[in-house]
Amino acid sequence: QVQLVESGGGLVQAGGSLRLSCAASGLPFTNYDMGWFRQAPGKEREFVASINWIGTNTYHADSVKGRFTISRDNAKNTVYLQMNSLKPEDTALYYCAAARTQWDYWGQGTQVTVSS
Repeated sequence: QVQLVESGGGLVQAGGSLRLSCAASGLPFTNYDMGWFRQAPGKEREFVASINWIGTNTYHADSVKGRFTISRDNAKNTVYLQMNSLKPEDTALYYCAAARTQWDYWGQGTQVTVSS
């Protein structure tokens, strides 16, 4: 059974930092690209960042470029999202996902709330 379990969310003041983690189990981790998405109340889920299976290629949404960094540790079956210079508009439920040709598996999400 595939599980993606996010952690590291919380309440932080604007300008602060958080590091999200997503631990994967039940799948061959190095066969999957990994990604982070987020969904704010009343809005559609949006792409945040992705990383290829070996960690050599990363993509970040324009809204987070220069502030967020995705990375992965294949020895630990974990993907991370380092979030710096957080803004109130970054408040959302953050999900990790795993992809072969499409986003096949999703976690339950971790809440990030940024106060002004």
